[in-house]
Amino acid sequence: MTLRRVTIAAALAVLALYGGLVLSLAWFFSGSALRGTLLSERTLFSVRLSLMTATLAASLALALAIPAAYALSRYRFPGRELADTVLEFPIIVSPAALGAMLLIFFNNPLGEWIQENAVRFVFSFAGIVLAQFVTVLGVAVRLLKASFDEVPVELETVARALGAKPRYAFATVTLPLARRGLIAAFILAWAKALGEFGATIMVAGTMAMRTETLPIAIYLRLASADIEGTVAMILLLVAIGLTALYATRKMLGKAVHA
Repeated sequence: MTLRRVTIAAALAVLALYGGLVLSLAWFFSGSALRGTLLSERTLFSVRLSLMTATLAASLALALAIPAAYALSRYRFPGRELADTVLEFPIIVSPAALGAMLLIFFNNPLGEWIQENAVRFVFSFAGIVLAQFVTVLGVAVRLLKASFDEVPVELETVARALGAKPRYAFATVTLPLARRGLIAAFILAWAKALGEFGATIMVAGTMAMRTETLPIAIYLRLASADIEGTVAMILLLVAIGLTALYATRKMLGKAVHA
């Protein structure tokens, strides 16, 4: 087989794998169950909660990821290699383990003080945001670092030579040139936060109409043997996530190689 056929076959195999999983949901699909589930107050709460927490988590992640990624891209400093390696932490450590680490932290003296005197995270809205934030931060930094790496340093040097301060050169030269990466990093972090489950269930629990995000709602419906309701919730989550990713691809005008 030629290289073209092998690579195309591999791409179609990936499509068949994930597409087959989605299509398999049709066996338990019910139009009435879908309407009833999507229009229920509990589902609407889960949707609102998921959208709010994912947006907050992605925004906070970008607020920290932008300066961190720029530092990793442009400067050499003690601990740089270690910081760059730790970006893979959310990948090599499961979300459930990350959530367990957060829960353990809030049971030590410092964590208890934060809970009692600052913000209560365990079994709360803030806990959902924190769990999602910790899960997506490394991904956001990695994507943004790659974007900043593609911006020529010479352009910043010219701006500074013309009298621009470093912060002004960063805001007027680097960020605009990296805007595609910024948009992609936010949307991907948002989509990942939307589907986050392991860390969230560890920190925020599974309280209906309180910490019930869409992934937790799926878990609760499956646990109660509501298969048709589970399918409806999965389709809703997949539709929201894929729509966001498709809109991002259209927005960025990603080039397609023929």
